[in-house]
Amino acid sequence: MAQAKKGGGGVPALGWWLMTVGTVRLPFAWPCFFGSASLCSATYSQAQGADVHGRTVGVWTLLSCTLCFLCAFNLGSRPIYAATFLSLVYAYGHFVVESLVYHTVRAANLAGLGFFAVTAMVWMLLQWNSHAPRAANKQP
Repeated sequence: MAQAKKGGGGVPALGWWLMTVGTVRLPFAWPCFFGSASLCSATYSQAQGADVHGRTVGVWTLLSCTLCFLCAFNLGSRPIYAATFLSLVYAYGHFVVESLVYHTVRAANLAGLGFFAVTAMVWMLLQWNSHAPRAANKQP
């Protein structure tokens, strides 16, 4: 597997993608805190809920953005990498269930969310150990 990072410095392509994912998700937190009682306006277009539920989704979104940025700059940290990967799985799984079971998320919204989440998940799986620090060979 070819590594996306060449040389000694800079952020690998996966890191840039994770920063993009975090940046794209960030504006979706705003209506959760300051929008109407409906949960995060466009995403949960078919749902009705209390303001506290919207703010909870907002905090969840901010947390997932934070994980994306942390992982982008720490791709070699296996715990952060795994936590970020699982946060993407859980979040997208939640939206799939909301769409297919509860019908609170439209298919078009699911596709938009999936473009970023599924791309990140597949890319992270393909490069699972590519960024881990290598053990130095020490000669006695």
